[in-house]
Amino acid sequence: MREEEQPILIYWDASAVLSALIKDKHSQEAHRWVQRSGFHFLSTLSYSEVLAVLFRIQREGLMPEVLLDAAEETLERGPWRRLNAVPSWDVLRKLSGKYPLRGADLWHLAAAKSLQLELPELRLLTFDQRLRTAARGEKLSL
Repeated sequence: MREEEQPILIYWDASAVLSALIKDKHSQEAHRWVQRSGFHFLSTLSYSEVLAVLFRIQREGLMPEVLLDAAEETLERGPWRRLNAVPSWDVLRKLSGKYPLRGADLWHLAAAKSLQLELPELRLLTFDQRLRTAARGEKLSL
């Protein structure tokens, strides 16, 4: 079975979801991952970050309403499975001293790492360079 055909387990951070919803320099790669079969996980933190960006764009009139509506619909009906998981306190503490990440990025890394303890195939999809480097260091990157 080719790699592209193997089911995947992906934890999406907000940067990856936004690239799948709104055209940017990472959209092509995000769309390739969206097309892959498997489990695409969306945490409550990623969901809240994406909503905050979409509604900020709406308030500031930076995108036509029809495109924002399409992005919202894709967020709600896309491939993502809603995930009610929190990072382990111990994993948070360990990773906080290992990588120079902002709070939300540390949370995403620790949540994915905590899940990976039960789902070894899980990977983290992000387009944030610091988070991607940390994910690579934790054997979580794609």
